[in-house]
Amino acid sequence: MKGLILTNAYYCDKEYLYQAERLQEEFGKRNVPVDIFRNEDFRLRIEKGKIVSDYNNYDFCVFWDKDKYVLNMLGKMNIRLFNSVSAIEKCDDKMTTYIELTGCGVPMPDTMPGLLCFDRKAVVEEKTVRMVEERFGYPLIAKQSFGSRGKEVYLVNDREELRVRMEQMKCLPHLFQKYIGSSYGKDLRIIVVGNEVVGGMLRQSEGDFRSNICAGGAGKPYPVDDTLKILALKIKGVLGLDYCGIDVLFGEDGPVVCEVNSNAFFCEFERATGINVAGKYADHILESLSPLDVIK
Repeated sequence: MKGLILTNAYYCDKEYLYQAERLQEEFGKRNVPVDIFRNEDFRLRIEKGKIVSDYNNYDFCVFWDKDKYVLNMLGKMNIRLFNSVSAIEKCDDKMTTYIELTGCGVPMPDTMPGLLCFDRKAVVEEKTVRMVEERFGYPLIAKQSFGSRGKEVYLVNDREELRVRMEQMKCLPHLFQKYIGSSYGKDLRIIVVGNEVVGGMLRQSEGDFRSNICAGGAGKPYPVDDTLKILALKIKGVLGLDYCGIDVLFGEDGPVVCEVNSNAFFCEFERATGINVAGKYADHILESLSPLDVIK
């Protein structure tokens, strides 16, 4: 048996690479060799109507990337993927995540997709600005549908700021949300592996409405009660995930699910909680592989 870990071609952040190296370490302890490639080195392409690569004979792939073309090409090569093509695509697009979770009893912020413009020269109309502010009031949240680590999430305080953000994002998939003020600068990151809720980490930031670790937030262990465990497993099941990080806001009337991350970083989580996330994920992957998945 042999595995592959595929990472982004451009993203070389220490915390990001930590995940791949930790997984490789844990697979090594289980006598399973695993190669780490940046997707530029794996060199997937289409030749004579077939998907080919310079490297083959892998039984599974942990896809630590969000490149949908590479992801779908791997899927067509019949390599067992963790997470699956469908699960990663549903989580990568935040608006799609919310749509998938509707009707399932999952508490989420009130959300509206932004109107997508195909002409950069077009100006956002006054009635469009008014529609958003009348729905959510101020402050409100504006965010790009694709993005990570809180970098494309904005707290909008008035009409002038809203107009700026709408102009900035009009040609990109984006959305608007009700602001959950009771969770300013803090949220709960829950890690799920397979059918196990591994644990929770409180993320807290001073001076920023976002709690992301990369935005200056710090993490510490936080208990996950039975209600949150049931909620987390429900989300995992609906989205078809093997592994995920679920970000939960502290709403005035209870938990509010903010985002679901199919490629959630676990460096700070392992440090803060002492939980071996990489080991649990490696075990889940090996237990999930059927004889049909193993090619040698």
